[in-house]
Amino acid sequence: MTTEPTPAPRITGAAYLDLVTETIRRVGERQAAAVAAAARLVADSIAAGGVLQAFGSGHSEALAMELAGRAGGLVPSNKIALRDLVLAGGRPLETLADPFLERNPDIARQLLETVPTEPADVFAVASNSGINGVVVELALLVKEKGHPLIAFTSAEHSAQTPSRHPSGKRLSEIADVVLDNGAPYGDAAMPLPGGGAVGAVSSVTSAVLAQMVVGEAVQRLLDAGHEPPVYLSANIPGGDDHNLALEARYAGRIRRTA
Repeated sequence: MTTEPTPAPRITGAAYLDLVTETIRRVGERQAAAVAAAARLVADSIAAGGVLQAFGSGHSEALAMELAGRAGGLVPSNKIALRDLVLAGGRPLETLADPFLERNPDIARQLLETVPTEPADVFAVASNSGINGVVVELALLVKEKGHPLIAFTSAEHSAQTPSRHPSGKRLSEIADVVLDNGAPYGDAAMPLPGGGAVGAVSSVTSAVLAQMVVGEAVQRLLDAGHEPPVYLSANIPGGDDHNLALEARYAGRIRRTA
């Protein structure tokens, strides 16, 4: 008697919703201590006049955007992007045509030199794999300069992938605090019958972790008697005036470009 193979689960919007909801819950619970530690670093930096410097390349740039320059977020925040090599570093536009630019460790020093940093600044670097050259080299340089470093990464993916940096290190091995976004190896979590998968989760879970960190950092500032410098939406009455007044405190230290 032959046994019929179990049919693969159907790939539906509802199935992804169930999967990502459960992943968010699991990540939020397991990363609570790391969130608290990261929030402490951010709050201490802001209280000392520092700026939250956020970097991610590829899809991880979404995490930097989640932390820097958005409604409900911290005004003293700055997004670092590979295109800063052209916009602020003087490199030719053709630099950005390299699809493997994020694998090149040699550009990290110049990228960091485009960022107006001060000793109190704290860095948050996002990379799902945590292995690419620019991410690892930037992390090493940040620590060399003495800044606290928070990493957003996938522990499962990173552990199964060799580093592309000459040191052999991964982002998670350099950071002071590591926030594991819970993404599986390869990021996508819904397998296809013929191999491969769809339904990436790292952007969603990393964004949740980022908001948890910012929320706890703001509460720490309130508990310490500080007024948190937080953005209002620019699309509500009075938002621009509120935001511009706060941004003026950090003139020359935070970039706000199109």
